[in-house]
Amino acid sequence: MSPDPLATAREVLGDLAQPMVPLGPFTTYKVGGPAALFVEVTDDDVLAAVAAAVVASGVAVLVVGNGSNMLVSDAGFPGLAIRLGDAYATVEVDGTEVSAGGAALLPVVARQSVKAGLTGFEWAVGVPGSIGGAVRMNAGGHGSDMAASLLGVRVFDCRTGEDATVPASALELGYRRSAITPAQVVLRATLGLAVDEDGAGADTISEIVRWRRANQPGGQNAGSVFTNPDGDSAGRLIDAAGGKGLRRGTAEVSPKHANFIQADAGGRADDVFAVMVAVRDAVEAATGIRLHPETRLVGFDEAEVTW
Repeated sequence: MSPDPLATAREVLGDLAQPMVPLGPFTTYKVGGPAALFVEVTDDDVLAAVAAAVVASGVAVLVVGNGSNMLVSDAGFPGLAIRLGDAYATVEVDGTEVSAGGAALLPVVARQSVKAGLTGFEWAVGVPGSIGGAVRMNAGGHGSDMAASLLGVRVFDCRTGEDATVPASALELGYRRSAITPAQVVLRATLGLAVDEDGAGADTISEIVRWRRANQPGGQNAGSVFTNPDGDSAGRLIDAAGGKGLRRGTAEVSPKHANFIQADAGGRADDVFAVMVAVRDAVEAATGIRLHPETRLVGFDEAEVTW
């Protein structure tokens, strides 16, 4: 490892790297500090340069998708953040298989699959994440998840430069988890869907969108904050513990859905984190159950994020 990882990475990357780029705008919370270095990946050559910089420097790497499951601290991320550009957002349909770039948005893929006469991915229309992020956390909703249709992925490892095609069976997909590491980037995913024989996909999409609008808040949030404990719902536990409306500074538990935390415009990430801690403690005091975050916490002190 270089004695000054950031300086070495900056030297290797040259004009590809931008210093002190705010990460909040790349997340759905819209809060949080900057990345010490930031690279937008426009093609595979840029990825190769990122890997060369990481190998030479040992700099910490953060892969940013659509930021819909991420909270970046106000202090920011003291390493190299990378984000896939539009070249990695294409969607292609071949028979019952859909190939989607890592930067493709889930609602877009859901709608395009239905338009192509396929079924099995309608649930994703209500999840504002990217394909890459969805694979990494095995995102899901409405009774399904990525594991239900994922056939395989193309993954690039920023720490080794390895570019590999990996079958879904090797990804260890579980409830909101996978074997994808923080330094790996999902460049493309292949989904195996089915022919929509009765043509109900469009109606299913409409019903999911209607349900989401009726039951979940809009605005600056990252969806469900805590994973559901076995046999129960995090939202129910938070509501029962009196958590709805709990506020710390510029953030509060949504009055509409107890497992959502809303950040005020111009708010602070550290306030969102403070609400998370207060909710965790309130539920544990009331029930003895300790909730664990689904939200990925970036840039916080390790002692703070020990759950």
